[in-house]
Amino acid sequence: MTEKTRSPWNVGRFFETLTYFDAIPFIGCLKRLFADRASEEKATQQGKKIVGTILVVGATGGVGKRVVRRLLEKNYQVRALVRDAKRARELLGDKVELFEADLTIPETLTSKLADRISAVICCSGVRVQPLEGDTPTREKYYQGIKFYLPEVVDSPELVDYQGIKNLVEVVKKSLRSGEKILFDFTNPSADLKETWGAVDDVVMGGVSESNIRLVGGKAIFSGNVSTANNGGFASVRTRNFNPPLDLSDYQGIELRIQGDGKRYKFIIRAEDKWDGIGYSYSFDTLYNCWTTIRIPFTDLIPVFRAKTVSNAGAFEASKVYSMQLMLSKFEYDGALNPNFSPGLFSLEIESIKAYGGQAKPQFIMVSSAGVTRPGRPGLNLEEEPPAVRLNDRLGGILTWKLRGEEAVRQSGINYIIVRPCALTEKPGNKVLVFDQGDNMKGQVSREAIAELCIQALQIPEACNKTFEVREEEAVANSIDWKSLFANLKPD
Repeated sequence: MTEKTRSPWNVGRFFETLTYFDAIPFIGCLKRLFADRASEEKATQQGKKIVGTILVVGATGGVGKRVVRRLLEKNYQVRALVRDAKRARELLGDKVELFEADLTIPETLTSKLADRISAVICCSGVRVQPLEGDTPTREKYYQGIKFYLPEVVDSPELVDYQGIKNLVEVVKKSLRSGEKILFDFTNPSADLKETWGAVDDVVMGGVSESNIRLVGGKAIFSGNVSTANNGGFASVRTRNFNPPLDLSDYQGIELRIQGDGKRYKFIIRAEDKWDGIGYSYSFDTLYNCWTTIRIPFTDLIPVFRAKTVSNAGAFEASKVYSMQLMLSKFEYDGALNPNFSPGLFSLEIESIKAYGGQAKPQFIMVSSAGVTRPGRPGLNLEEEPPAVRLNDRLGGILTWKLRGEEAVRQSGINYIIVRPCALTEKPGNKVLVFDQGDNMKGQVSREAIAELCIQALQIPEACNKTFEVREEEAVANSIDWKSLFANLKPD
């Protein structure tokens, strides 16, 4: 297995490796100093993007456009389902991926709509406009909000019920509970090329050589591993994540790979040192066969240069600095890899995920307060909001919203259903009040509802709950979102 001959050592590759990973700080600083600043700023911005796309439905509406703006401000990747892409581009700008389709036409909702999404925020609804002939003299007021007697442009049944059912059918195949996509090579972004680099045995005098390429919806880690010069490993590694990833809510790492029958290692680091302790897991591959490898954090072995470190302690998943894939002739503590042979190799990767996390909302539906009130025995319509009083005249708009809610609850997706009271254009800085039972009346800002939707994405306590929300007059210095959601009863 060991090649006896000496081979020329490539000192140039040695320094390229160290400078790429900033292992020589002075040289790394010079490299960054003279790099093209525009390209570096672009890579930095892309590197901070949160992996996994949020699909926003109803993105050009009053709440939807605010949701999009806030998602972009928080560095989420956003896809907007829109009816008119040209108009949407003018409203939403160039940073949003647009998908032109119609909820009421299932044929337009192709699988690409749900590709790589991690959650849906649905703010869709029928369009309304004043009745022809309405004049300011026919203005009505409810809780200080001016409105006109409207007419419905769309069919509530088609949009608020059948459209939601159509949407759920498409997205539920892509939304898997308890997972976090870390690297999605099936549709790679430009920052992936700036994240991974080769770390071969050239760093210790060897001549093995590898690289990672993005080809045809996958990453290919390949090269030629040699045991000459006492070498025998090739690997690709990420630059340090800044800030480090917090995976403490998850149980392990999942790799979707296709191999060549060799045994590889996955190495993850909980410190930012270049040559520090790594936590390793060996896995075998099947030739030309896609497999899913799950790596529990509890099974990781602490190592330093392929030697186990008995006093290193358990892996700390709250600060993940880097990840690495390696082919090596050694296992641990001098033992040989039983499925190793020098020469050409190839490992294909579709994705790297964290698995086993707490369930978080994946389908956030903005519905409406009052959906259960039409037809409720003993209801005094004169005391109800306009939408309740006008439900029949508006084609049963609240009735069909309720049916749409039921479609979401029955989907099997982790959801929350938000029922805002009368929506306003106010700043959204007031104290929020949540309640259940559909008796709430009042007002709430569209800005506040947009922020609520985004906060709910990261709060497990919000899962599978339906609630009404309004604002109080008092200004909120801060909002304890977790407590608000925790005090609600699950459906």
